[in-house]
Amino acid sequence: MTTDAQSLAEAVGRGMYERDHCAQAHGIELLEIAPGYSRMSMTVRKDMVNGHDIGHGGMTFTLADTAFAYACNAANEVTVAAGCSITFPAPARLGDLLTAECREVHKRGRSGVYDVTVTSQDGTVVGLFRGQSARLAGSVIPVPGASHA
Repeated sequence: MTTDAQSLAEAVGRGMYERDHCAQAHGIELLEIAPGYSRMSMTVRKDMVNGHDIGHGGMTFTLADTAFAYACNAANEVTVAAGCSITFPAPARLGDLLTAECREVHKRGRSGVYDVTVTSQDGTVVGLFRGQSARLAGSVIPVPGASHA
């Protein structure tokens, strides 16, 4: 990985987060980003616990999907989810600090595959997510020196 690619990924992460009202509202924090990679965290709050007194699966999914979005956009190419799935091997609990780590598994042309592992603070895996990405036209953040005609 070149320093330029890493610097670009970090700039993309900052730019996306400034506009990412969903992540901000749920307390999701960007911990690390690199080309094809991100690591994000979120604490399970009372409003994220379901009627079984465990973390709502949709909240774990939201954290994983957010990490997926940052990893697949880190090269500054507008990329969206084409499909994704998640498995919940163990429940998240109120107060758990969840960390989602996303890695690019395969990328070719306009498509990519990414895996996200969501763990609690003690290392328990609470989510296994796989996302398929589709690249669209455009850049996530302005490219220095590019024409905006």
